[in-house]
Amino acid sequence: MTPDSGLPPIGRRVVVRYRLPEGYPQPLTDVIGELLHADPLTVRTADGQVISIARDRVVAWKALGPRPIRTSEIRALEAAAADGWPGVQRAWIDGWLLRAGTGYTGRANSAVPLGGSEGPALASTEALHRIGEWYTAHGLPLQLLLPDRLAAVPSGWRTWNETLVLAADIETLPLPEGPPMVRFTPEPDGAWLSMHRHRGGDTDVGSTPVVEVLTAVRDGEVGFAALGLPTPVAIGRAAVTTAPDGRRWVGLTCVAVGAAHRRRGLGALLCAEMIRWGQARGATHAYVQVEADNEAAVALYREMGFLEHHAYRYAAP
Repeated sequence: MTPDSGLPPIGRRVVVRYRLPEGYPQPLTDVIGELLHADPLTVRTADGQVISIARDRVVAWKALGPRPIRTSEIRALEAAAADGWPGVQRAWIDGWLLRAGTGYTGRANSAVPLGGSEGPALASTEALHRIGEWYTAHGLPLQLLLPDRLAAVPSGWRTWNETLVLAADIETLPLPEGPPMVRFTPEPDGAWLSMHRHRGGDTDVGSTPVVEVLTAVRDGEVGFAALGLPTPVAIGRAAVTTAPDGRRWVGLTCVAVGAAHRRRGLGALLCAEMIRWGQARGATHAYVQVEADNEAAVALYREMGFLEHHAYRYAAP
């Protein structure tokens, strides 16, 4: 363990050794958990207990790796994310949630295994056939979204688009402060849609946004953020939904910063305001879904305090 000469970032798992008050049978004890505050040093244990320790009682500390994520937590977050981007039609087949959204985005047009509770889902040939029939009836190809540990890739299928799901406890995030320049609307306007389509100027032509898919949310609330008037220089989408385990999440998607305005902290400022927007609506945790090879975006969210929760990829015959 390291002497108390400084602490790791807020949100990191730590083990802290500290002196107990007089009268205890032992002089020292340890606590393991997530660092919430530096002074007084406050740690939340795995069972939710919050322990505050005066800094003059701290003897030593040691930073730990991220807390192991349980399979049930992956399933719960994926359920919240599915409600935050549900497509426009849905059905259940043998524990798989099927979503259709006129072909716009993979998330809105794929089947994800959310119905099980123990171990990975094993899609039978019959179930895959029925899932395929449902997508054919909606004029779409069959594709699965396979989160870590929730389902195996069917034999002989191809996979693509490895995506990281990063998550954070909002209470531990050091959100940047700034003037309230970000505005939120329940639907995207033309300028927002144009910037979303062109990804802030990275491409000349992108897939045409489908407003019905973008505004869809199940048992939650969605807001479209824009920074800058009259033409936005940064945009994003925030969706607040509740997971089956009761945890309330705000999901950040569609984040884009104009090419001429990057590397100025605008992406972090926009995300911070979207998190605050979600927090005002009861969210206690935040998540983002980032393609694994998008190094700039992954670096941004890690710098903000997000940690890797799990990953998913798409699969098709």
